[in-house]
Amino acid sequence: MTGNEDVWVVVPVFNEAPVLEGVVREILDVFPNVVCVDDGSHDGSVDAVLRTRAHLVRHPVNLGQGAALQTGLTYARSRPGAEYFVTFDADGQHRVEDAARMVDVARAGDADLVLGTRFADRRADVPWRRRLALRLAVRLSPAGRRLGLTDAHNGLRVLTRPAAEDLHITMNGMAHASEIISWLARSRWRVREVPVSIRYSAYARAKGQSLLNGVNILFDLSVRERGG
Repeated sequence: MTGNEDVWVVVPVFNEAPVLEGVVREILDVFPNVVCVDDGSHDGSVDAVLRTRAHLVRHPVNLGQGAALQTGLTYARSRPGAEYFVTFDADGQHRVEDAARMVDVARAGDADLVLGTRFADRRADVPWRRRLALRLAVRLSPAGRRLGLTDAHNGLRVLTRPAAEDLHITMNGMAHASEIISWLARSRWRVREVPVSIRYSAYARAKGQSLLNGVNILFDLSVRERGG
């Protein structure tokens, strides 16, 4: 027994075969309940998940990370005893010990949604292009500024059950992160950032979002909000 039986970790997956099995096994060492949502991978990602005891849900085609997260959260919410929900990237950049500390914050009742931040420590080893893109994302996000966030696009999050039941991600692609922040700014949920460290391996760097992609995501979100 790990003491985390009421926690479910949701891992969206798209073509992460080189690292996925190791990432999932590392999570399972701390959190016994993991659901991987394969988002139409065409490499060996499915086989990697099946070599572990994680749950597997599959999209027949690639829909995007936002859709995979929503599928995973819907699945996890349906599991008996599920009270806390962690979103965790499949590329190995997140640290399980950070997720555990964030769950502790949620358990303490200090927040309904806990967000990881890469920028609490000025010494954080964030590549300069990514730092620029992330800083720009915060600066261009009225919702992020209203919440006082320093890192609006970190994929490591912890949600309590009430917050998870209220969240409905509708943007299938990477713009889901901005959508979540906008939802939070309109909601009654208490938000807290917790410092985390990111493993910027060569593999993770290759999979990251470019500055231009980040600006495009914010543009897409702003157009959608005006249309709504």
